[in-house]
Amino acid sequence: MAGADTLLSHRRHRHALPFLHFSSSTSLPATLQIGRFNTLTLTRFTDHGAYVDGGEVGEILVPKVYVRPEWRPGDTQRLFVYLDQSERLVATTESPLAQVGDFACLEVAWVNEHGAFLSWGVMKDLFVPFREQRRTMEVGEHHVVYVYIDEATGRLAATAKVDRYLRPAPSRDYHRGRTVQLLAWQRSPLGMKVIVDNAYAGLIYAGEAYDRLPRRGEVLEGTVVQLRPDGRLDISLQRIGKGRFRDFADVLLDALREAGGFLPFTDRSEPEVIAERFEVSKKTFKRAVGTLYKQHLITLSDEGIRLDAR
Repeated sequence: MAGADTLLSHRRHRHALPFLHFSSSTSLPATLQIGRFNTLTLTRFTDHGAYVDGGEVGEILVPKVYVRPEWRPGDTQRLFVYLDQSERLVATTESPLAQVGDFACLEVAWVNEHGAFLSWGVMKDLFVPFREQRRTMEVGEHHVVYVYIDEATGRLAATAKVDRYLRPAPSRDYHRGRTVQLLAWQRSPLGMKVIVDNAYAGLIYAGEAYDRLPRRGEVLEGTVVQLRPDGRLDISLQRIGKGRFRDFADVLLDALREAGGFLPFTDRSEPEVIAERFEVSKKTFKRAVGTLYKQHLITLSDEGIRLDAR
């Protein structure tokens, strides 16, 4: 049987997986992932709840409040495993907003002399030590954090110093035009820093947004513009097709034809209205209108844009 420092499997980036420190008589199976969902087999039921097979650690309690009436011994269930307030392994049907190895925007539930505690969808709040805060967190604020296992204590924790957990994007996977999932993280003088696909650093330049950069904590889709030599990604919120930008002037011309030759958009149209209809910024829209006008393909009026009949 393995000793006290048994290696757990989880997705913490690039580093070797951390050791959890339990008593010398306890070890953890490599397949049991603390702070993540596990598929576990029900073994028995008691007045306290149900128990599942935790491998070398023995049975793990599912507290009674989470036990469902249709469960039977031998059934397998997808359960989230973590340490409760008494530092005991428990399994729950609750769905956390993040797991170990994830980035998420979470709300501060309470603070004390040791740090802040975040609400993240399970009964025990997620601890952020003061040393892992970029600035002092206050109740009610939302912060983008990374969830990890503290190697010294074996406890789940979070850090707001997320940049050290972001790694260079692999060039083989992140080509121009690829659609990616984004978590808006931090404003910069150039635009909005984002976390790409829960792993990589990216930036949305102000000119690539729909005249409004996403808010911190906002989750949205974007498209890769380019992969920089340092592995960071330039991201656009504009529509891109087949690995290259499609000239929006062509898109607008197609839209005019499909609409019967007229669109009720003018220089006074709100950026949000343009973004909702065309998924581009007002700046991009005006540039396309100018291009079509110079080519004598459209005429402009106070009512909107019309295909030139000539």
